Amino acid sequence: MSSTSNIFLLVLIFAALVPHKSDGEFQEWCIADEQTPEEELQIALDWACGKGGADCRMIQKNQPCYLPNTVKDHASFAFNNYYHKFKHQGATCYFNAAAMITDLDPSNQFPFTFIII
Repeated sequence: MSSTSNIFLLVLIFAALVPHKSDGEFQEWCIADEQTPEEELQIALDWACGKGGADCRMIQKNQPCYLPNTVKDHASFAFNNYYHKFKHQGATCYFNAAAMITDLDPSNQFPFTFIII
């Protein structure tokens, strides 16, 4: 096989193995970094749900994503909501180094479902 054919074959294999959303974008989630102290996560969570503009209604008491009631889980929900709501306007998943991007669906790790807006 020629080197051009080999490269084309490798590109096809890679494209088949990489997960894609139906609209052609990679799926990604913005979650709390497990190494971030709880106090820092709480500050970032408060910002995301306040001035940041994330929709945090789902993590309020008696709402579907309230449990588990931990700062890390609530922060992950808020960070992800904020990131997907505003990333097309230049928002990042940074939160003063309290968050990170993952391509692993956190719904498999958390009991609540992440909603991508």
